[in-house]
Amino acid sequence: MSDVPLLRNRSGTARDRDPQAPVEELEIEAAIGRNVRQLRLQQGLTVSEMAARIGISKAMMSKIENAQTSCSLSTLALLATGFDVPVTSLFRGADVERPAAFVKAGTGARIARNGTREGHEYELLGSLRGEHKRLECLRVTLSEKSQTYPLFQHPGTEFIFMLEGVMDYSHSRSVYRLYPGDSLQFDGEGAHGPVDLVELPIRFLSVIAFPDSAV
Repeated sequence: MSDVPLLRNRSGTARDRDPQAPVEELEIEAAIGRNVRQLRLQQGLTVSEMAARIGISKAMMSKIENAQTSCSLSTLALLATGFDVPVTSLFRGADVERPAAFVKAGTGARIARNGTREGHEYELLGSLRGEHKRLECLRVTLSEKSQTYPLFQHPGTEFIFMLEGVMDYSHSRSVYRLYPGDSLQFDGEGAHGPVDLVELPIRFLSVIAFPDSAV
């Protein structure tokens, strides 16, 4: 077993889920946690300070913010009083339907991108528009060599994951040889694209996150 420590993503929350628990309950807990954290930060308070203000433990306050517990009605009343807000404001966003895109194998729409040519196929695996960005997911298949290849530039960040074949891929002033399992993440403003198809056929996933200005 490797001694290299695991990298942990701390940008969200994670918790154990009872398979029998209704998803709606989890959504409510997540909304309460999100709103409580936002209100606390708006008032410039630490977790300890807020817990002391409303008379609960720091550990319980932390569990509420991380959606790791269900709040009782009395705790909700304490939170609302402590923040000086209506109880209903603690549930804001719980009823919002969060978007997802599910594409069955082989049903993705074929699309044409600038530079598309014979032997270059782009299959759209999903596209979501959120509050702050648009996410576009493609499966790209390159099956024929050519004298020239398309060079792309676009706002946002792109992530490539190789599935099959070998290719040399250029970004800005660097060229990367990509094998199955390799990945490459880069600034889309830098000119990028394949420069040599070493082993055909080539298939890779391309995920592009466009910023606000491109939505």
